[in-house]
Amino acid sequence: MKLFSSVNDVQNIDSLVAEALALKQNPHAYQHLGNNKTLGLIFMNPSLRTRISTQKAALNLGMQVIVMNLDKEGWALETQDGVIMNGTTVEHIREAAGVLGQYCDIIGFRAFPGLINRNYDYSEDIFNKFVTYCKVPVISLESAIRHPLQSLADLITIKEIWDTKHPDPSHKKIPKVVLTWAPHVKPLPQAVANSFAEWMNKANVDFTITHPQGYALAPEFAGNAKISHNQHLALENADFVYVKNWSSYNDYGKILSDGKGWMMDNQKLKLTNNAGVMHCLPVRRGLELADEILDSPNSLVLNQADNRTWAAQAVLKNILSL
Repeated sequence: MKLFSSVNDVQNIDSLVAEALALKQNPHAYQHLGNNKTLGLIFMNPSLRTRISTQKAALNLGMQVIVMNLDKEGWALETQDGVIMNGTTVEHIREAAGVLGQYCDIIGFRAFPGLINRNYDYSEDIFNKFVTYCKVPVISLESAIRHPLQSLADLITIKEIWDTKHPDPSHKKIPKVVLTWAPHVKPLPQAVANSFAEWMNKANVDFTITHPQGYALAPEFAGNAKISHNQHLALENADFVYVKNWSSYNDYGKILSDGKGWMMDNQKLKLTNNAGVMHCLPVRRGLELADEILDSPNSLVLNQADNRTWAAQAVLKNILSL
């Protein structure tokens, strides 16, 4: 693996999940792989879990880590080719990425969408140019349209919890997983929802997406998921419920409603099969998710955050093993 930007870069997702869970049991077993290797974590946007979990994963593998908030600590980047740089941009992405590739053996890169021009955001222009010009293996720390490390950690969490509840290998039932839209005060990217849907469509689960009218994901991400605009109906007998807001894809970047009635709470939890409730964090309490769920045994948000380390470590191990 030289690039980790989506589920499509993974040959066998079940093997990768198993590898991550094995690393969780023995975090320092492969420290020799990272000896004298440097991981650069480059952020164009804020981060808590992605930064710390990936840094910890690299340290577990014996790597040195350099972190740079390029949007605050670097020069203003020009990303378009063929322009005369006589404005506010100071350095072209060709040179910036090229230099960082000389300093680092692997680079993790994060860039968010502008939520203004859908064609530009979904072209992944900045991320793809960075991959091209840095000339070393790259891990997506979240891009304009995907968050693969988060989705891998989510799948690890589902596998871990499901197997704990059903230790008998002869158990044939597969989990029902529901991705439900949630209210928010500002427009958010589709990246987490896109990525989660993409991974669930390749996993051995019964997958449903529920959202109000106007919030359909791009068809290439919704895939073969069942789609429902009736949240109560979608939640029936769910084993896992993933709560996440996203702005409109068709009316790009817009909030189309106040989301009244869509917050996940204990009344809705009663419709499920005592589901584990998931969220990528940060979460707005009392808006996206009720406190009564977040503070209950049904909440898996800290399990997911913990598994971010093992997701990142499994990916790094695969790259270092080349």
